[in-house]
Amino acid sequence: MRLSLEQFVRDAGLAQKRAWADSIPMLQRECRELITSDGTTAHSYTAILEYELPLESRRIDVVVLENGIVVVLELKGKEQPTQADLDQVMAYARDLRAYHEECHERPVHAVLVPTRASSGPPRMINGVQVVSPEGLDRLLHDLAAGYAATPLSPERFLREDAYRPMPSLVAAARELFHHRPLPFIKRARAATDPAVNRILEIARDAAATRTRKLVLVTGVPGSGKTLVGLRLVHDPELDQLAVARAGGAGGAGKPTCPAVFLSGNGPLVEVLQHALREAGGGGKTFVRGVKDYVKTYSKKASLVPPEHMLIFDEAQRAFDAEKLGEVHKTDRMVTGKTEPEWFINFAERVPEWCVVVGLIGSGQEIHVGEEGGIVQWRHAIERSSNPSAWTVHAPAELERHFQGLATCWDRCLNLDQEIRYHLTPKVHEFVAGLLEDGGPAPLIRDFGKELLRDGHRFLLTRDLEVARAYARDRYGESPRARYGLIASSREKHLVGYGVMNDYQTTKRLRVGPWYNADPDDPDSCCRLRTVATEFAAQGLELDLAVLAWGTDFVRVGGRWSDDLARKYQKGLVVRDPLQLRRNAYRVLLTRGRDGTGVFVPPEPVLDETVSHLRGCGVGEL
Repeated sequence: MRLSLEQFVRDAGLAQKRAWADSIPMLQRECRELITSDGTTAHSYTAILEYELPLESRRIDVVVLENGIVVVLELKGKEQPTQADLDQVMAYARDLRAYHEECHERPVHAVLVPTRASSGPPRMINGVQVVSPEGLDRLLHDLAAGYAATPLSPERFLREDAYRPMPSLVAAARELFHHRPLPFIKRARAATDPAVNRILEIARDAAATRTRKLVLVTGVPGSGKTLVGLRLVHDPELDQLAVARAGGAGGAGKPTCPAVFLSGNGPLVEVLQHALREAGGGGKTFVRGVKDYVKTYSKKASLVPPEHMLIFDEAQRAFDAEKLGEVHKTDRMVTGKTEPEWFINFAERVPEWCVVVGLIGSGQEIHVGEEGGIVQWRHAIERSSNPSAWTVHAPAELERHFQGLATCWDRCLNLDQEIRYHLTPKVHEFVAGLLEDGGPAPLIRDFGKELLRDGHRFLLTRDLEVARAYARDRYGESPRARYGLIASSREKHLVGYGVMNDYQTTKRLRVGPWYNADPDDPDSCCRLRTVATEFAAQGLELDLAVLAWGTDFVRVGGRWSDDLARKYQKGLVVRDPLQLRRNAYRVLLTRGRDGTGVFVPPEPVLDETVSHLRGCGVGEL
């Protein structure tokens, strides 16, 4: 059995293999005892090991199907469970109830087994049954006793099309999005109306003509692209356009969730799901990660996505084939195609019609492997099974990328108004000029003066505590305001100044609470202690950002230099490392709706950088 598991889970490490060696004999013993005590029905039970939740990168240790119920077993090699252990198995059970069609109306029990615990009766802790290995057989017997339902076969449980949100969860998610205040997601709705209405018109045309559409929405940072995507996936009109599918055990019917918002920006996904979690299902009804979606639907060409509209956030940052192969190195089926090629492929599997919406920002490619750009979408259509079935809808600014394809240019698809910044439409231009080589142009200084006049602040200090005090004083009486400390991921000297942006610290950042929790919560950004890097900040916003400037991007002789951050991981192909740093600071400088406090450490190597910032019109704090 262990050999079979190692072949099935190709990325299993030594710790996982040791866990199997410890737990499998125990499971086999408990199964024999269960059969001995309840041979009449226990022979029909099924145990599924290492069940991978679709659209997730998480595997459940054991799923037991018995007498019409589902039992989720999580095995931990310890004597006492931690809160994290309890939350983990509870989340597994919750997701099966919420998203697995066969579990919507069945009892799904969460059971935690500390494999080193001494014998004793099971305990219920926070909704989780905690039981020692010796008591597992009795607990499984008791859970199934007295419950009579249609037996659930492993074939039905493992159906590839069985994982979709229950209708009540979809309704709750829409209700929450449309009628509850979600201030860190939904702002300036009217500014995004033209784009949303136009895309819904395109969807109606695609459904009526049974065609495929690629819709590209462009916009500067803060113009509302993410909001457009979220409004579309939560729009109930798409239900009426969906085509009925041949169902599994649930019978034929229309998809319960006809659209999905997909992002490769992990922190953005986490923050959105955290903010939408009150609707149930962990907030994942309409929001998912790109990586898991590609992993799920690339396994088999026969696997058809349930959605008719696939929304790809930051489409210009889609991975090229080389980077995608590296990310999915244990999944051979994924290699050889770019992310755009996979999404066009997925869309062509959807019956009758499909719309792929790409949200495109400028100058935000900050990951290695994201430098292929928009042209990858053109190549994806050209290499598709039926290029003539596709029409590209986009602003005219993208015409040069799609010549030769069927196109429709539409100005509504260009979000040219920055809604992140209340009365200050010049933030993007100011930051772009600040990041250019050469001396500050008079126009940039004028932009800087205009920003200050209109109330948007770029303020400079060489003392971090001054920046922290400014943020607390400014928003101390505004409990809904969010202000936080951000920094470049490649800067190596800030830790000495109390800015903990090192990899080991930032990887533990709980991004959802960082953005969403109340200011007095220890995990809140408003504590100004934990740090978000460009990867955790991209696509998200604060009322005020406190940016700690690093030595990874400095002015030397009137030009920007990244010499101190040039060392990349061996084997990575980096086409333009300086541009990646420039883009990182473009992201960091555009996170604040009201402004940015810039802390520049008092190091001589940064003196010219400070002079340049002042010359561009950055004020003194």
